[in-house]
Amino acid sequence: MSRELDSIDRAILNRYQGDFPICERPYQAAAEIIGIPESELIRRLERMLEQKQLSRFGPMYHAERLGGGLSLCAMRIPEEQYDQVTEQINAFPEVAHNYARDHAFNMWFVLATETPERIGSVLDEIERHTGFRVYNMPKLQEFFIGLKFEV
Repeated sequence: MSRELDSIDRAILNRYQGDFPICERPYQAAAEIIGIPESELIRRLERMLEQKQLSRFGPMYHAERLGGGLSLCAMRIPEEQYDQVTEQINAFPEVAHNYARDHAFNMWFVLATETPERIGSVLDEIERHTGFRVYNMPKLQEFFIGLKFEV
């Protein structure tokens, strides 16, 4: 059962949507800023992840700067097969940020691969595995807009 976020949970989420400490003991440093022990910060993050109050907690890597590939992908999936195809696609370790949309292209996800050349082969694998076409929309230009949600 999911419980409501308390003031400490909210402080953690509001403070660490960015600017997580980079040091030898980052969780300890982050906990000190919030005013709680390191073990409590870790316990709270684990609980919020388990209860799906957070979908993930970790760094966002710039795949292309690390030599990898990154692309936005879309698919048209019949409603009656949506859950099954979602499970198939999410089983690929290269798939992140899989979202449902109220549109003809109703499934959107980000594909991140170790090399740019791997994008095409993973897309082919997804198409073979699901039986549906993947529309690949590689990034032409990058824009960064900082977005934080106050909770």
